[in-house]
Amino acid sequence: MKNAFLTVFFLSSFGMLKAQIWTNYMISVNGDTINCVDKKNLKQGKWVIRVEELRGEPGYEEEGYFVDSQKEGPWRKYNLTGDLLAIENYKWGFRDGKQQYFTMLGDLLREESYKSVNPENPYDTIEVPDLDNPNVTMMKIIKHDGSELRHGTWKEYDPSTGMVIKTEQFVFGEKFNAKQAPVTGSTNADGDKPKPKPKAVEEWEKKNSGKKKVVVRDGRTSGG
Repeated sequence: MKNAFLTVFFLSSFGMLKAQIWTNYMISVNGDTINCVDKKNLKQGKWVIRVEELRGEPGYEEEGYFVDSQKEGPWRKYNLTGDLLAIENYKWGFRDGKQQYFTMLGDLLREESYKSVNPENPYDTIEVPDLDNPNVTMMKIIKHDGSELRHGTWKEYDPSTGMVIKTEQFVFGEKFNAKQAPVTGSTNADGDKPKPKPKAVEEWEKKNSGKKKVVVRDGRTSGG
């Protein structure tokens, strides 16, 4: 009897503690605390979201983690019968890195790649050629216009064979064109062909065309 009383007391105290931390939450079939909302009305921790079919659009479920109402890390998406449809990765609430999408049979359909942008610091550092020496590149700080940029390799697959049927490359949101002119005279350390110039680099070169010297933050010390 005493043990039963202690168990009830513990569960009651535990429930009161949760109520003090969260304004709303759910208990999953496994006994996990999910879908938590804190006192600032922000989503926190593990969430399972279910969207019912509506006007011919198929329903789905997705699960992953929120940090201050922003998706963070891997999120999995399923149809309402439990088939895995997608694995997406997030940072700062935006897609970041590799994203994978599947058929209902579990075959890989396509892969996408994104670069998320920190909304509090929408700047990045890219390589640009030195105007005085085309064989040398420097680092330039640029500002991104979007919140998530297509960046990296995108692939489409034939789900029946697993073979890649289409490949595209993106650099900071711009599609890489194989006919795009390379950075003149520049090669990497292995002597390979130069990388394509992102749109930001082309705009920088156009803006500074004809200038003998342009001050750019390159990370080098005065003694270098």
